[in-house]
Amino acid sequence: MLSPASLYVDLLKKSVLEELYIENEVRLAYLRSCVAGKEAFQQDVYLDVRRRWRTAYDEYVRLCDFGMAYGKPMQDLGFQHTMLNRRRLENIEFCLERILADRVPGDCIECGVWRGGAVIFMRGYLAAHQITDRNVWVADSFQGLPPPTLDQDKDLDMSAASHPMLAIDLETVRNLFERYGLLDDQVRFVPGWFKDTLPALPVQTLSLLRLDGDLYESTMDGLQALYHRVAPGGFVVIDDYGCIPQCRKAVTDFRAQCGITEPIQKVDWTAVFWRRSG
Repeated sequence: MLSPASLYVDLLKKSVLEELYIENEVRLAYLRSCVAGKEAFQQDVYLDVRRRWRTAYDEYVRLCDFGMAYGKPMQDLGFQHTMLNRRRLENIEFCLERILADRVPGDCIECGVWRGGAVIFMRGYLAAHQITDRNVWVADSFQGLPPPTLDQDKDLDMSAASHPMLAIDLETVRNLFERYGLLDDQVRFVPGWFKDTLPALPVQTLSLLRLDGDLYESTMDGLQALYHRVAPGGFVVIDDYGCIPQCRKAVTDFRAQCGITEPIQKVDWTAVFWRRSG
């Protein structure tokens, strides 16, 4: 029999991933298609998109399983709470399980949070297990990605000017925490560019460092400022390692510079992680 904590975590996972209300996102896609003149509006299709707009529904489910940001235009993103798929969210759960079981000290942080679904899950997991001595840090510019300034990023402009759907403001993320009932003193917001905020982050020890900065510069900023604060036994997760060469190069360069030899483990087609041994 599942415990109340397990049931809550499972329900939170389904809610963050929008597995409970997939039809609503597909309805939005259907209405956008009607407005664009690609479909003629039909009430029966709108009310039962799962069966009457089946091809689009199945494609949406496939993209969710893949990871929402990839495989479709950014402007077609809906209003889901995370771009993570189930495997990446379950990787966070796995890391937290090991951290608590092995009593690894330290707080949790995600750098690059979009609407906040991943950090909401972190906070909810701690709440479900009545953990009151760890904070969840929510680090983001809350104005999108910075324009590329390094040569390594010269062909990767993901700033708000070109990708406005990535620019989610602080009020939106705070409001989502509040709606989940998880906005409290254990949630710490860190607004600003990583190069300015992360070196001065007022935390000494981290058990989970999750980086979703896309760019070489943002990924390197996060690693340089925070890696040495990850406790032995703690985890480092890189969201964009497989899909963005600039991110992968930053990880490769940093690991080489610091002599990091812990094996990189695959989460899915793009995310990877490793556990710090010392």
